[in-house]
Amino acid sequence: MAAVADSGSAAGALPRFKRREHSESFKTAIGKKKGWRQTLPFLGPAFIAAVAYIDPGNYATNIQGGSQYGYLLLWVVIVSNLMAILIQTLSSKLGIATSRNLPEILRDEWKPGVAFFYWVQGEIMVMATDLAEFIGAALGFHFVFGLPMIPAAILTAISVLLILFFQIKGFRPLEMAIATMVFIIVIAFSCEIAFSLPQFAPLMSGFVPHFQGAASILLAAGILGATVMPHAIYMHSGLTCRRVIGQTPEERKKIFHFEMVDILIAMIIAGVVNALMLAVAASTFFGHIVISDLGVAFKEFGVYIAPSASLLFGVGLLAAGLSSSCVGTLAGDIMMQGFIHKRIPIFIRRICSMIPPLAIIVSGSNATNALVMSQVVLSFGIALAIIPLVIFTSKERIMGQMVNHKLTTIMAWAVAGVVICLNVFLVYQTFA
Repeated sequence: MAAVADSGSAAGALPRFKRREHSESFKTAIGKKKGWRQTLPFLGPAFIAAVAYIDPGNYATNIQGGSQYGYLLLWVVIVSNLMAILIQTLSSKLGIATSRNLPEILRDEWKPGVAFFYWVQGEIMVMATDLAEFIGAALGFHFVFGLPMIPAAILTAISVLLILFFQIKGFRPLEMAIATMVFIIVIAFSCEIAFSLPQFAPLMSGFVPHFQGAASILLAAGILGATVMPHAIYMHSGLTCRRVIGQTPEERKKIFHFEMVDILIAMIIAGVVNALMLAVAASTFFGHIVISDLGVAFKEFGVYIAPSASLLFGVGLLAAGLSSSCVGTLAGDIMMQGFIHKRIPIFIRRICSMIPPLAIIVSGSNATNALVMSQVVLSFGIALAIIPLVIFTSKERIMGQMVNHKLTTIMAWAVAGVVICLNVFLVYQTFA
């Protein structure tokens, strides 16, 4: 398979990890492990990708949805998570089947000018992503420690750089650091739901698809449309393409089956976190106050529940912002290497990407408005990421025996169509 021959490219799509950890054969990864232990070497990439689904932008839409409509849109969170699982599965499978990431395949399959255009728009998407994540982390420091926004932003910059130092020791320490922050978010909202004690019957009614007027449909579109993030699509293929190399079609299929376990665990956790956010907001604020600002949410949790609830909210937001900001940096590195075969040191990339959010914070602009506008910018990049992903995973020449089944391709195009239409609708509504 031609794609496998490319698997030895020295640069790779990941940050400059130690070469001994850059890749390993399937037999080496499995070793003499048996049972569930065979899955352990494959856990990690999906947790990094899943961070994109519990970022500060999700906080804003979930808190507003719960406070305004109670449990009504809980089923929308579940549906959006299922869509995300399918998209991330295709991205992971592409990397495993070809030993190349999505940007590399696009560069090889399409014209150089197209690849350059994709790189430019990809860098814009990373900036928009980092804008939301960086501001979210700065708000977290502001809420938890009471710091003014400018010192909070400086502390955010230092913290993200320190987290990225984990990549010097290899991909495992970085994955563990990000997975730890994911579990901090899980613990924070698990405690929040215990404090808020939602009623069982209304909670269960949220799993039944229904709406209440045009405004609830618009908010549902916001939740669905903000689910699939373009940088997560590019990045997941990069995290799996040369992590464990399958020498035969059978080995690559086994690697994909193990990676599916990683995807299901990570994405289910992300879905549960989003559901908990909405349920906490519904049980606490519905019928009392509609919240569309993270600062208001932080204050009102202390009013309606307890000061500890505000602290937990701030800690969760801080962990989400820091982890997702690191992920955005890694995605930018993968895209630049893949689309134009160039790269810059990851810490220089990190410093450059922090300039726009720092400028917004220093200027005193409204942070929540900046979060909303960043989501609008990201809407333009979603179609550009999903369309080539579905096209390439549907080609037997590229995927070999791991090519999509016809039903998978139909479902993928359906999900792509829904996500693209919703994002176009949201952009129209925002400017209208």
